[in-house]
Amino acid sequence: MKPLIVTSLGRRGVIADLIGRDADVDYAEVARFPAAGALEPGRPTVVVLDRALAESVTAEQAAAAAEHAAILGAGAAGDAEPPPGWPAASLSGFIPGGASPRAAAVQLKGALRQAATLAAAHAARAAEAQRTRELADLAQVGAALSHERSLDRLLEMILSQARRVTTSDAGSIYLVERDGNDAPVALRFKLSQNDSLATIPGSEYTVPIDHTSLAGHAAANREPLAFDDVYHLPAGSTFAFNKGFDERFGYRTKSMLVFPLTTLRDDIVGVLQLINRKRAASARITSAAIAEQEVIPYDERAVALVGALASQAAVAIENSLLYEDIEKLFEGFVTAAVTAIESRDPTTSGHSGRVAEYSVSLAEAVDRGGEGRWRELHFSREQMRELRYAALLHDFGKVGVREQVLVKAKKLYPATWDAIHDRVGFLRQSAELEFERARAAMLEAQGKAGWAKAEAAMRGALQARIAELDRFLAAVEKANEPSLLGDDVAVDLREFGARTFRNWDGREHPLLDEDELRLLTIPKGTLDDAERKEIESHVTHTFRFLREIPWTRELRRLPEIAYGHHEKLNGVGYPRGIKGEEIPVQTRIMTISDIYDALTASDRPYKPAVERSRALDILQAETKGGMLDADLVKVFVDAKAYERRSSSGG
Repeated sequence: MKPLIVTSLGRRGVIADLIGRDADVDYAEVARFPAAGALEPGRPTVVVLDRALAESVTAEQAAAAAEHAAILGAGAAGDAEPPPGWPAASLSGFIPGGASPRAAAVQLKGALRQAATLAAAHAARAAEAQRTRELADLAQVGAALSHERSLDRLLEMILSQARRVTTSDAGSIYLVERDGNDAPVALRFKLSQNDSLATIPGSEYTVPIDHTSLAGHAAANREPLAFDDVYHLPAGSTFAFNKGFDERFGYRTKSMLVFPLTTLRDDIVGVLQLINRKRAASARITSAAIAEQEVIPYDERAVALVGALASQAAVAIENSLLYEDIEKLFEGFVTAAVTAIESRDPTTSGHSGRVAEYSVSLAEAVDRGGEGRWRELHFSREQMRELRYAALLHDFGKVGVREQVLVKAKKLYPATWDAIHDRVGFLRQSAELEFERARAAMLEAQGKAGWAKAEAAMRGALQARIAELDRFLAAVEKANEPSLLGDDVAVDLREFGARTFRNWDGREHPLLDEDELRLLTIPKGTLDDAERKEIESHVTHTFRFLREIPWTRELRRLPEIAYGHHEKLNGVGYPRGIKGEEIPVQTRIMTISDIYDALTASDRPYKPAVERSRALDILQAETKGGMLDADLVKVFVDAKAYERRSSSGG
């Protein structure tokens, strides 16, 4: 950039004579002393201050201008030094009035050297400031990249930031695809951005990692490629540039930087491609002519900046892919765990998936606008996943419950019912055998005299015995159902329990032993107290099991959320009897979903499903009893969170 000499009106010729008419400088003639803001800090500038300009400047204005330009005083005839009132402290030199042309030229050239020094100092400060900004930008970008988990958003961020720091008009990102041996074999196009085109194609495609394409060559060699104009690649290049995009969209690709994204272990994870570095970020490349005017090469500084960003980007992409793998691992584990639960308890197959679906649906409804204290509550993507996993795994502890208890559909275990049934069969056969023996003995003892009458009496006794056994079996069968036990049936059972019979071994046995009578007289459901406690222990088993899993930081509260799904706000739940604020909101959501599904499920052999309206009434009744969160139940009902969005159960 040429130096600039600023003079008062009409003095340009004088200065030109001093420095030489052929000097490579620019001139500006002004009527007033230039303000500091009007000077170009990066341009060597000399302001020749004479009496005319001195009338329009204060000491403060001169001092401000002196930070950007050399101020050379030029006195009139008789001025041996700067006159009173001149900003002498800001002058770089002074030409006395009547000085010889040689002496004046020396002063002027000295001022030009100072001006050059000021410009160089400014350039150095500007460069340092630019490097500071770049380092700050890279640190900020690095921090942002390290916190982003979504791969799609991460790629958007990497590309946009790389384009910003290099003022690139366009760019794209490719990710590596690997074969079964984890060797990189291809690049998949994932994303492109272009400031000059309103719409660009977004379909994915792959290119091989070889030397036929720019991106493939950079990935294969692990070295960046920079071209001033990709229409004119170096002779002998194995790779070529495809002009198809430019021809299709009327674009002109000129300068390009292709940078491999490699990790600290030199593993290639992708390729960053930057297109058309611009002089001005606001420029739009809408024609080849504009490209010629606005597009500049990627210099060493730009390559270094992208290199620093690419290192961070590669690590962030690797971490994001690893995070996705961890998510897939957790997803696979959860799916396998649910399968294990349902294989232990086929009667509740699909329950965990439905509870998870209802829970997420309710949480989403709350997130859109909850009720009461939850009006401002919002859930992140990670919290939604945490809730879903907790709901899917809330019953996993059932693997620690005996299977016969877990699937117990009636009060008696099948083997016990079979034993009682066989017992009645044995007693029927015994009664019939006694009848036949008695009849034969009577016939042998007294012949046919009175036979018919005696035989009828014995047959009547047999039939009464068999009817009594049938009544006993019917009472047992009725009591064995999970419905409420009637008083009449309980009386019959106790009566039968007091009776005995002689077994094949000749010893007396009760018709119903103590355990059988205890189980049959369970007043409601199918479980006695010990069995119920064993079933309830599944919650603790769930917590202890989930607590042993090294969940990620985002999922660390999952065991706690699942632990409380049978707790109630008023403290009547189990296993800990916690209440109120001790129960997390995610657990409250899951509890509502769990109860609703337990009520409406049609696959429970020990109880019939209730209608949806009845189930919702029960939920609302439990809110009035202080057991469930009323605000969440209201959202559950109003948002129809119980309406399943899929048939998968998951």
